[in-house]
Amino acid sequence: MWVYDNYMVNKNKQKNLWLITGFVLLWNSGFIGAEFGLPFTGAFTLLFYRYLALSLLIFIYLSVRNQFYWVGWRIAWPQMIIGVLAHGVWLSCVLIAIDYGVPAGIVALVVALQPLATGALSGLVAGEPTPLNRWLGLLIGFSGVAVPVIIRVNFKDPSEVFAWLIPLGSVIAITAASLFQRKINLNIENQRIPVSLSLFYQSTATTIAMAVPALIIEELYIEWNMTFIVALAWLIVGVSLGAYALMWILIDRIDATKVASLFYLGPPVTMFMAWMAFGDQVQLIDLTGVVLVFLGVLLTYFNNSHWRAFTKRLKKVR
Repeated sequence: MWVYDNYMVNKNKQKNLWLITGFVLLWNSGFIGAEFGLPFTGAFTLLFYRYLALSLLIFIYLSVRNQFYWVGWRIAWPQMIIGVLAHGVWLSCVLIAIDYGVPAGIVALVVALQPLATGALSGLVAGEPTPLNRWLGLLIGFSGVAVPVIIRVNFKDPSEVFAWLIPLGSVIAITAASLFQRKINLNIENQRIPVSLSLFYQSTATTIAMAVPALIIEELYIEWNMTFIVALAWLIVGVSLGAYALMWILIDRIDATKVASLFYLGPPVTMFMAWMAFGDQVQLIDLTGVVLVFLGVLLTYFNNSHWRAFTKRLKKVR
Protein backbone atom coordinates (compact mmCIF):
# COMPACT_ATOMS: atom_id res chain seq x y z
CA MET A 1 0.00 0.00 0.00
CA TRP A 2 2.84 2.40 0.88
CA VAL A 3 4.60 1.58 -2.40
CA TYR A 4 1.42 2.28 -4.37
CA ASP A 5 0.81 5.57 -2.56
CA ASN A 6 4.40 6.64 -3.17
CA TYR A 7 4.04 5.71 -6.85
CA MET A 8 0.88 7.79 -7.20
CA VAL A 9 2.54 10.78 -5.50
CA ASN A 10 5.49 10.62 -7.89
CA LYS A 11 3.14 10.18 -10.84
CA ASN A 12 1.14 13.27 -9.84
CA LYS A 13 4.35 15.27 -9.42
CA GLN A 14 5.49 14.24 -12.89
CA LYS A 15 2.12 15.20 -14.36
CA ASN A 16 2.28 18.57 -12.61
CA LEU A 17 5.75 19.13 -14.05
CA TRP A 18 4.49 18.54 -17.58
CA LEU A 19 1.54 20.84 -16.96
CA ILE A 20 3.85 23.55 -15.59
CA THR A 21 6.26 23.29 -18.54
CA GLY A 22 3.45 23.50 -21.07
CA PHE A 23 1.84 26.42 -19.28
CA VAL A 24 5.08 28.45 -19.05
CA LEU A 25 5.94 27.98 -22.74
CA LEU A 26 2.45 28.62 -24.08
CA TRP A 27 1.69 31.52 -21.75
CA ASN A 28 4.81 33.47 -22.59
CA SER A 29 4.51 32.86 -26.32
CA GLY A 30 1.52 35.20 -26.10
CA PHE A 31 3.85 38.19 -25.68
CA ILE A 32 5.61 37.27 -28.92
CA GLY A 33 2.38 36.63 -30.81
CA ALA A 34 1.05 40.02 -29.71
CA GLU A 35 4.19 41.80 -30.92
CA PHE A 36 3.79 40.13 -34.31
CA GLY A 37 0.13 41.13 -34.59
CA LEU A 38 0.01 44.67 -33.20
CA PRO A 39 1.62 46.45 -36.20
CA PHE A 40 -1.50 45.60 -38.20
CA THR A 41 -4.31 46.50 -35.78
CA GLY A 42 -5.12 48.08 -32.41
CA ALA A 43 -4.95 46.33 -29.06
CA PHE A 44 -8.71 46.25 -28.44
CA THR A 45 -9.50 45.11 -32.00
CA LEU A 46 -6.95 42.30 -31.76
CA LEU A 47 -8.52 41.13 -28.53
CA PHE A 48 -12.07 41.46 -29.89
CA TYR A 49 -11.44 39.26 -32.92
CA ARG A 50 -9.31 36.88 -30.90
CA TYR A 51 -12.02 36.21 -28.34
CA LEU A 52 -14.87 36.30 -30.84
CA ALA A 53 -13.18 33.48 -32.76
CA LEU A 54 -12.30 31.69 -29.51
CA SER A 55 -15.90 31.84 -28.29
CA LEU A 56 -17.19 30.39 -31.56
CA LEU A 57 -14.62 27.57 -31.52
CA ILE A 58 -15.43 26.60 -27.95
CA PHE A 59 -19.18 26.78 -28.67
CA ILE A 60 -18.79 24.44 -31.65
CA TYR A 61 -16.64 22.05 -29.60
CA LEU A 62 -19.13 21.95 -26.72
CA SER A 63 -22.12 21.57 -29.06
CA VAL A 64 -20.55 18.64 -30.95
CA ARG A 65 -19.83 16.89 -27.64
CA ASN A 66 -23.29 17.77 -26.24
CA GLN A 67 -21.62 19.55 -23.33
CA PHE A 68 -23.00 23.05 -23.85
CA TYR A 69 -25.61 24.15 -21.35
CA TRP A 70 -26.66 27.23 -19.42
CA VAL A 71 -25.34 26.98 -15.87
CA GLY A 72 -27.42 29.82 -14.45
CA TRP A 73 -26.35 33.33 -13.49
CA ARG A 74 -25.13 32.29 -10.03
CA ILE A 75 -22.37 30.24 -11.66
CA ALA A 76 -21.98 32.18 -14.92
CA TRP A 77 -21.35 35.68 -13.57
CA PRO A 78 -18.21 34.79 -11.56
CA GLN A 79 -16.74 33.12 -14.65
CA MET A 80 -17.57 36.18 -16.75
CA ILE A 81 -15.89 38.52 -14.26
CA ILE A 82 -12.83 36.27 -14.17
CA GLY A 83 -12.78 36.31 -17.96
CA VAL A 84 -12.87 40.10 -18.22
CA LEU A 85 -10.10 40.39 -15.62
CA ALA A 86 -7.85 37.51 -16.70
CA HIS A 87 -8.32 38.03 -20.43
CA GLY A 88 -9.66 41.51 -21.15
CA VAL A 89 -7.98 43.80 -18.63
CA TRP A 90 -4.80 41.73 -18.32
CA LEU A 91 -4.19 41.52 -22.05
CA SER A 92 -5.34 45.05 -22.83
CA CYS A 93 -2.65 46.45 -20.55
CA VAL A 94 -0.01 44.10 -21.99
CA LEU A 95 -0.87 44.92 -25.59
CA ILE A 96 -1.09 48.67 -25.01
CA ALA A 97 2.33 48.64 -23.30
CA ILE A 98 3.85 46.73 -26.24
CA ASP A 99 2.12 49.12 -28.63
CA TYR A 100 3.77 52.01 -26.76
CA GLY A 101 7.14 50.44 -27.57
CA VAL A 102 7.96 48.53 -24.38
CA PRO A 103 9.73 45.30 -25.46
CA ALA A 104 7.86 42.05 -24.91
CA GLY A 105 10.51 40.74 -22.52
CA ILE A 106 10.32 43.87 -20.39
CA VAL A 107 6.52 43.71 -20.27
CA ALA A 108 6.92 40.16 -18.98
CA LEU A 109 9.28 41.45 -16.29
CA VAL A 110 6.75 43.98 -15.05
CA VAL A 111 3.88 41.49 -15.16
CA ALA A 112 6.02 39.10 -13.08
CA LEU A 113 5.34 41.34 -10.08
CA GLN A 114 2.01 39.53 -9.87
CA PRO A 115 3.19 36.61 -7.68
CA LEU A 116 4.20 39.01 -4.89
CA ALA A 117 0.69 40.44 -4.85
CA THR A 118 -0.86 36.97 -4.94
CA GLY A 119 1.41 35.78 -2.15
CA ALA A 120 0.44 38.75 -0.01
CA LEU A 121 -3.31 38.29 -0.54
CA SER A 122 -3.64 34.52 -0.86
CA GLY A 123 -4.06 33.91 2.86
CA LEU A 124 -6.64 36.67 3.22
CA VAL A 125 -8.76 35.76 0.20
CA ALA A 126 -8.37 31.99 -0.17
CA GLY A 127 -7.48 31.05 3.40
CA GLU A 128 -4.10 29.65 2.36
CA PRO A 129 -1.21 30.48 4.76
CA THR A 130 2.06 31.52 3.15
CA PRO A 131 5.12 29.91 4.82
CA LEU A 132 8.25 31.98 5.48
CA ASN A 133 10.30 30.15 2.84
CA ARG A 134 7.66 31.00 0.22
CA TRP A 135 7.77 34.68 1.15
CA LEU A 136 11.55 34.54 0.90
CA GLY A 137 11.32 32.93 -2.53
CA LEU A 138 8.80 35.51 -3.73
CA LEU A 139 10.96 38.40 -2.51
CA ILE A 140 14.12 37.00 -4.12
CA GLY A 141 12.25 36.44 -7.35
CA PHE A 142 10.87 39.97 -7.16
CA SER A 143 14.39 41.39 -6.86
CA GLY A 144 15.39 39.42 -9.95
CA VAL A 145 12.49 41.04 -11.80
CA ALA A 146 12.85 44.57 -10.44
CA VAL A 147 16.56 45.22 -11.06
CA PRO A 148 16.58 44.69 -14.86
CA VAL A 149 13.43 46.81 -15.17
CA ILE A 150 14.67 49.76 -13.10
CA ILE A 151 17.95 50.15 -14.99
CA ARG A 152 16.05 50.38 -18.29
CA VAL A 153 13.50 53.06 -17.36
CA ASN A 154 14.21 56.67 -18.29
CA PHE A 155 12.58 58.41 -15.34
CA LYS A 156 13.09 61.80 -17.02
CA ASP A 157 10.59 60.90 -19.75
CA PRO A 158 7.03 60.90 -18.30
CA SER A 159 5.56 59.14 -21.35
CA GLU A 160 8.07 56.30 -21.01
CA VAL A 161 7.43 55.97 -17.29
CA PHE A 162 3.68 55.86 -18.04
CA ALA A 163 4.21 53.15 -20.66
CA TRP A 164 6.13 51.02 -18.18
CA LEU A 165 3.43 51.50 -15.55
CA ILE A 166 0.65 50.23 -17.84
CA PRO A 167 1.46 46.53 -17.20
CA LEU A 168 0.75 47.11 -13.51
CA GLY A 169 -2.90 47.03 -14.51
CA SER A 170 -2.26 43.50 -15.74
CA VAL A 171 -0.74 42.61 -12.36
CA ILE A 172 -3.84 43.78 -10.52
CA ALA A 173 -6.24 42.07 -12.92
CA ILE A 174 -4.60 38.64 -13.09
CA THR A 175 -4.02 38.61 -9.32
CA ALA A 176 -7.69 39.29 -8.68
CA ALA A 177 -8.74 36.66 -11.23
CA SER A 178 -6.41 33.98 -9.83
CA LEU A 179 -7.51 34.49 -6.24
CA PHE A 180 -11.19 34.72 -7.20
CA GLN A 181 -10.96 31.45 -9.14
CA ARG A 182 -9.11 29.77 -6.27
CA LYS A 183 -11.73 30.94 -3.78
CA ILE A 184 -14.48 29.48 -5.98
CA ASN A 185 -12.62 26.16 -6.18
CA LEU A 186 -12.19 26.00 -2.40
CA ASN A 187 -15.89 26.59 -1.74
CA ILE A 188 -17.41 23.11 -1.75
CA GLU A 189 -20.90 24.61 -2.14
CA ASN A 190 -20.05 25.99 -5.58
CA GLN A 191 -20.94 23.79 -8.53
CA ARG A 192 -17.88 22.83 -10.56
CA ILE A 193 -18.14 23.12 -14.35
CA PRO A 194 -15.79 21.76 -17.05
CA VAL A 195 -12.81 23.94 -17.97
CA SER A 196 -14.01 24.19 -21.57
CA LEU A 197 -17.42 25.51 -20.50
CA SER A 198 -15.77 27.91 -18.07
CA LEU A 199 -13.53 29.23 -20.86
CA PHE A 200 -16.59 29.77 -23.06
CA TYR A 201 -18.25 32.05 -20.50
CA GLN A 202 -14.96 33.84 -19.89
CA SER A 203 -14.21 34.40 -23.58
CA THR A 204 -17.76 35.51 -24.36
CA ALA A 205 -17.64 38.13 -21.61
CA THR A 206 -14.24 39.31 -22.86
CA THR A 207 -15.58 39.64 -26.42
CA ILE A 208 -18.44 41.83 -25.21
CA ALA A 209 -16.11 43.93 -23.03
CA MET A 210 -13.63 44.51 -25.89
CA ALA A 211 -16.31 45.29 -28.51
CA VAL A 212 -17.00 48.84 -27.32
CA PRO A 213 -13.43 50.26 -27.26
CA ALA A 214 -12.53 48.31 -30.42
CA LEU A 215 -15.43 49.86 -32.30
CA ILE A 216 -15.33 53.39 -30.86
CA ILE A 217 -11.57 53.94 -30.54
CA GLU A 218 -10.14 51.76 -33.31
CA GLU A 219 -13.13 51.28 -35.64
CA LEU A 220 -12.26 47.56 -35.82
CA TYR A 221 -9.49 48.32 -38.33
CA ILE A 222 -7.19 45.48 -39.38
CA GLU A 223 -4.55 45.30 -42.10
CA TRP A 224 -5.10 41.70 -43.11
CA ASN A 225 -1.98 39.74 -44.14
CA MET A 226 -0.47 36.30 -43.51
CA THR A 227 1.70 37.47 -40.59
CA PHE A 228 -1.32 38.84 -38.76
CA ILE A 229 -3.46 35.77 -39.51
CA VAL A 230 -0.80 33.38 -38.19
CA ALA A 231 -0.24 35.52 -35.08
CA LEU A 232 -3.98 35.72 -34.41
CA ALA A 233 -4.42 31.96 -34.93
CA TRP A 234 -1.63 31.19 -32.46
CA LEU A 235 -3.02 33.59 -29.86
CA ILE A 236 -6.37 31.83 -30.14
CA VAL A 237 -5.27 28.19 -30.15
CA GLY A 238 -1.91 28.16 -28.40
CA VAL A 239 -2.46 30.81 -25.75
CA SER A 240 -6.20 31.29 -25.15
CA LEU A 241 -7.07 27.61 -25.43
CA GLY A 242 -3.84 25.99 -24.29
CA ALA A 243 -2.23 28.26 -21.71
CA TYR A 244 -5.38 29.42 -19.93
CA ALA A 245 -6.77 25.90 -19.68
CA LEU A 246 -3.50 24.72 -18.11
CA MET A 247 -3.48 27.66 -15.71
CA TRP A 248 -6.92 26.85 -14.29
CA ILE A 249 -6.06 23.15 -14.08
CA LEU A 250 -2.91 24.00 -12.11
CA ILE A 251 -4.81 26.34 -9.79
CA ASP A 252 -7.16 23.45 -9.08
CA ARG A 253 -4.27 21.02 -8.39
CA ILE A 254 -1.91 23.26 -6.37
CA ASP A 255 -2.42 26.41 -4.28
CA ALA A 256 -2.60 29.90 -5.80
CA THR A 257 0.79 31.09 -4.52
CA LYS A 258 2.65 28.23 -6.20
CA VAL A 259 0.86 28.84 -9.49
CA ALA A 260 1.60 32.55 -9.17
CA SER A 261 5.31 31.82 -8.70
CA LEU A 262 5.37 30.39 -12.23
CA PHE A 263 5.00 33.92 -13.57
CA TYR A 264 8.56 34.52 -12.40
CA LEU A 265 9.67 32.16 -15.17
CA GLY A 266 8.04 34.48 -17.70
CA PRO A 267 10.84 37.06 -18.09
CA PRO A 268 13.69 34.67 -18.99
CA VAL A 269 11.46 32.56 -21.24
CA THR A 270 10.00 35.61 -22.99
CA MET A 271 13.42 37.23 -23.37
CA PHE A 272 14.72 34.09 -25.03
CA MET A 273 11.70 33.96 -27.34
CA ALA A 274 12.07 37.69 -28.16
CA TRP A 275 15.75 37.13 -28.94
CA MET A 276 14.84 34.28 -31.28
CA ALA A 277 11.97 36.18 -32.95
CA PHE A 278 13.14 39.80 -33.00
CA GLY A 279 16.83 39.75 -32.08
CA ASP A 280 16.26 41.54 -28.75
CA GLN A 281 19.55 41.67 -26.85
CA VAL A 282 19.89 40.17 -23.37
CA GLN A 283 22.14 42.10 -20.98
CA LEU A 284 24.30 40.73 -18.16
CA ILE A 285 21.92 42.17 -15.58
CA ASP A 286 19.16 40.16 -17.25
CA LEU A 287 21.09 36.94 -16.67
CA THR A 288 21.58 37.94 -13.03
CA GLY A 289 17.85 38.47 -12.79
CA VAL A 290 17.24 35.03 -14.31
CA VAL A 291 19.42 33.40 -11.63
CA LEU A 292 17.53 35.20 -8.87
CA VAL A 293 14.22 34.25 -10.46
CA PHE A 294 15.06 30.55 -10.52
CA LEU A 295 16.34 30.73 -6.94
CA GLY A 296 13.11 32.41 -5.88
CA VAL A 297 10.98 29.77 -7.61
CA LEU A 298 13.06 27.00 -6.03
CA LEU A 299 12.57 28.45 -2.55
CA THR A 300 8.87 28.95 -3.22
CA TYR A 301 8.38 25.27 -4.04
CA PHE A 302 10.39 24.00 -1.07
CA ASN A 303 8.29 22.92 1.89
CA ASN A 304 9.44 21.93 5.38
CA SER A 305 10.03 18.28 4.43
CA HIS A 306 12.16 19.39 1.49
CA TRP A 307 14.25 21.61 3.77
CA ARG A 308 14.78 18.79 6.27
CA ALA A 309 15.93 16.43 3.51
CA PHE A 310 18.17 19.14 2.06
CA THR A 311 19.86 19.91 5.39
CA LYS A 312 20.40 16.19 6.07
CA ARG A 313 22.19 15.86 2.75
CA LEU A 314 24.38 18.84 3.59
CA LYS A 315 25.34 17.25 6.92
CA LYS A 316 26.26 14.00 5.16
CA VAL A 317 28.43 15.91 2.68
CA ARG A 318 30.24 17.63 5.55
